[in-house]
Amino acid sequence: MEKEQDKKVKIVRTTLDELPYGKPEDWPSPSEKFKKSPIPQGVSHSELYKDIITIALPSLFELILTQLTSMADQIMVGRLPGELGVQALSAVGLSMQPKMLLMTMIMALNMGSTAMVARFRGQGDQKKANQVYRQSLVINIILAAIVMLVGTYVARPFILLLAGKGISEATIGYATEYFRIQMYGMIPLCMTFTCTASLRGCGDTKMPLFYNTTANVVNVVFNYLLIYGKFGFPRMEVVGASLATVIGQTTATVIAMTLMLSKTRYVYLDLKEKLSFDRDIEHNIITIGLPSMIEQLFMRAGVMIFTRTVAGLGDISYATHQICMNIQSLSFMSGQAFSNASTTLVGQSLGRGRVDMADVYVRHTRHLGLVFAVVLASLFFFFGGHVVALYNETPEVIYLGRQILVFVAFMQPFQNQQFITNGGLRGAGDTKFSAFTIMVTVLIVRTSLGILFINYLDFGLWGAWVALVTDQLLRTAMIIGHYNTGKWRFLKLKGQPVPEKA
Repeated sequence: MEKEQDKKVKIVRTTLDELPYGKPEDWPSPSEKFKKSPIPQGVSHSELYKDIITIALPSLFELILTQLTSMADQIMVGRLPGELGVQALSAVGLSMQPKMLLMTMIMALNMGSTAMVARFRGQGDQKKANQVYRQSLVINIILAAIVMLVGTYVARPFILLLAGKGISEATIGYATEYFRIQMYGMIPLCMTFTCTASLRGCGDTKMPLFYNTTANVVNVVFNYLLIYGKFGFPRMEVVGASLATVIGQTTATVIAMTLMLSKTRYVYLDLKEKLSFDRDIEHNIITIGLPSMIEQLFMRAGVMIFTRTVAGLGDISYATHQICMNIQSLSFMSGQAFSNASTTLVGQSLGRGRVDMADVYVRHTRHLGLVFAVVLASLFFFFGGHVVALYNETPEVIYLGRQILVFVAFMQPFQNQQFITNGGLRGAGDTKFSAFTIMVTVLIVRTSLGILFINYLDFGLWGAWVALVTDQLLRTAMIIGHYNTGKWRFLKLKGQPVPEKA
């Protein structure tokens, strides 16, 4: 069946496709202690690294370009004259957290979609993979519409919830306007997310790179036109930055949905085909996605409390914090790209019945990811001041930001290994422990230490980042420790029994 599809359908082939399907007797017993799986005979390290890079590299470029566009938003509004630049920076930062909170349901379901598409790709079942995509798309459009309505209605209360006493009324007003416009673009954004999640599941990361890069270019162009009022366009400042983002996101959706109509791709959209809902698929998407949703809720709740605590330090400290968080988000991109590769390859390996390859891919992905982490750490440590100056040239911001980027540099190897390992767990459908980890580290440890160091010990912005580093170190230890139990190998999904030793 799979060979016949290869003649008609564009498939991202990996070393896994050349290996035989796993047999029940080849799987370890659930009672056996987890140990590193050996590389199968005939498979080389270079082949494994090539598989990982084939999937991770386009995803890395896509994520970096997306984050650079977010940086461009902040750099452009940060360069507005005088106090307006600092207020605009704070406003964009304040609006991002409630937006991410409202997107948790869609993001969680997309994690389930990626894992399920990867499983069916590993099994060679294209029909089921497409069914996952179609069902996810319909569900996400409905959820996005609900999120848009709720977000528009509660825009100002959300911003006020985040803003501390040190945030000015002008900043709150800018943030409310920015956030409300972002809600209008929620449906196209979530449609694009669903396309990207399904394509990643079958290993296709080049197509998302194409449409998201195009969208980012459109975003930056309209940033220039609408923030500063160039070439006859109105000068809209913060509102212009938000509107430019929505225009870029909508561009990506139009391109993605057009390309998804091609039946030469492993996952595609056939408008003539009757939509039918498979209960097993729904069950598995929810089983994987619900803990991820809870994880994201814990994450966003913790970040919002933490953000409110930092916002109490005033506009200068909060603007500096927002700049450093944005730079740190850029550093997330390498970890996230390799995490996506880990999710895809683990899901496909388990779908093919090759638990040994799942572990081999995770370990090799972590090796590659560590190299990228060290490079980024060096960049932030030695050139932190220059990077901060790209956002804002206020001397106080540059001085404080350079110090904070030392913390960012220290965190790189740990957060990178954590991202990749967690990506492998998601590929296996193991998302419950990650939710527990986020509750402990972000919602409890980070927020508690942040409040202690800032409000009671007067450590200022340094205190916030000591709390953040502590969170990252603990989270890394918990995720890797859970992976090493090996329980993820035997997670049973409905309609897909895991082979057991005969």
